[in-house]
Amino acid sequence: MKNSLFILAILLYGATGFSQETEVKYDEALAKSLNADEYGMKKYVFCLLKSGTNTTASKEETKKLFEGHMANIGKLAKEGKLVVAGPFMKNDRNYRGIYIFNVETIDEAKALVATDPAIKANLLEAELTPWYCTAALQETVKIHEKIAKTKM
Repeated sequence: MKNSLFILAILLYGATGFSQETEVKYDEALAKSLNADEYGMKKYVFCLLKSGTNTTASKEETKKLFEGHMANIGKLAKEGKLVVAGPFMKNDRNYRGIYIFNVETIDEAKALVATDPAIKANLLEAELTPWYCTAALQETVKIHEKIAKTKM
């Protein structure tokens, strides 16, 4: 009985420790530098990349256009205009990949999409929509550079 009470006391003590609120670690300077609102969020534009209408491009032409596509991704990421980009795995919806643009309007995103050679050649098609997410997403590129052993 004595052991049961001791174990119950330990469990209750542990549970009360976990239920207490954790200290808020708000960093005003960081929040301002990322243009975060009071919730730590901001506007982006989400871009769904789908297979385009160009089905007649040669393998050589397609290869060259996708090299330009990848170079453009790197350029936009360095400029801070693109915070996430990546391909989808094989799927039955013709979804090819996503971009998350660090801009607030569809018009700004359209201007960035227009710089992609694979989209210009209609190998890919871009569908754009406003999106609201953590402002910390902008830090993804910096973190990725630290964990990518080989560049794409």
